[in-house]
Amino acid sequence: MNRPLVTASPDVLTEKQRWLTQLAHERRLSVKTVEAYERDIRQFLAFLTTHFGGSVEISDLSDLKPMDLRAFLAHRRRDGAGSRTLGRGLAGIRSFLHHLERKGMANAAAISAMRAPKQPKSLPKPLTANQALGLVDANSQLDEEPWIAARNAAVLILLYACGLRISEALALTRADFPPDAESLRITGKGGKTRLVPLLPIAAQSIAHYLAICPWNPGINEPLFRGARGGSLQPAIVQKQMRLMRSALGLPDTATPHALRHSFATHLLAGGGDLRTIQELLGHASLSTTQIYTGVDSSRLLEIYDNAHPRA
Repeated sequence: MNRPLVTASPDVLTEKQRWLTQLAHERRLSVKTVEAYERDIRQFLAFLTTHFGGSVEISDLSDLKPMDLRAFLAHRRRDGAGSRTLGRGLAGIRSFLHHLERKGMANAAAISAMRAPKQPKSLPKPLTANQALGLVDANSQLDEEPWIAARNAAVLILLYACGLRISEALALTRADFPPDAESLRITGKGGKTRLVPLLPIAAQSIAHYLAICPWNPGINEPLFRGARGGSLQPAIVQKQMRLMRSALGLPDTATPHALRHSFATHLLAGGGDLRTIQELLGHASLSTTQIYTGVDSSRLLEIYDNAHPRA
């Protein structure tokens, strides 16, 4: 896909780069988030190039009106962008314009007056406890190579037993898993670290994998290895999950990330409090974790409808 044509003054492009650097190093946003913001601003500047009929200057950004921003959102929506994409794009533009405002180069009043498009409510779709346990069971793994089957089981059980993101699990090194480890120090989004209890079943699964793995990772090398000895890639885990859900008759929503959702939902159903679950998941905001109260309520209503004699 060709990149949209952007014609902007050197001042605009310089400040754009300074803003992105600040996001990465001072605010410590993830690489993917910074890349998404860069793409959003590039699309915005490309739109303004056509909208204003020429190179975008700092003064153009300072003089933006709500109607200009609404025109951009309408343009993106015609291109098929959904509410979440538009909301993130608006957040990126707001951040960039506030960056310029702090330097006395622009007025961010127009963007401050804009409301993000209403986001559709979508609840995570966790697995049942039996479905999750079936997926992480070493005997359920489909690969005929024993060490690869053990590896897959170890990765999946970290997602469910510890609530890790797939990227967090695959970033673990031998140094993160010392002998007799009872917890894992996880580096999550934005470089934030947290301690996660390591259940005995997860520790045993990792130890079994390491005992039969033909590759011997160095102390600071990734724990999980691919078939040829390189770092295990998320796509391999996702492919294995697709095969397993087909073999086990599970829905398409049974993804690696669904195991993390299941971890949180099952903890909440078992009496865990939101603050603790927030810490275990590494959520920066409690509002992000609160979505699981909706998941649990949905499950309770389902049980009620199916089991209560007066339902």
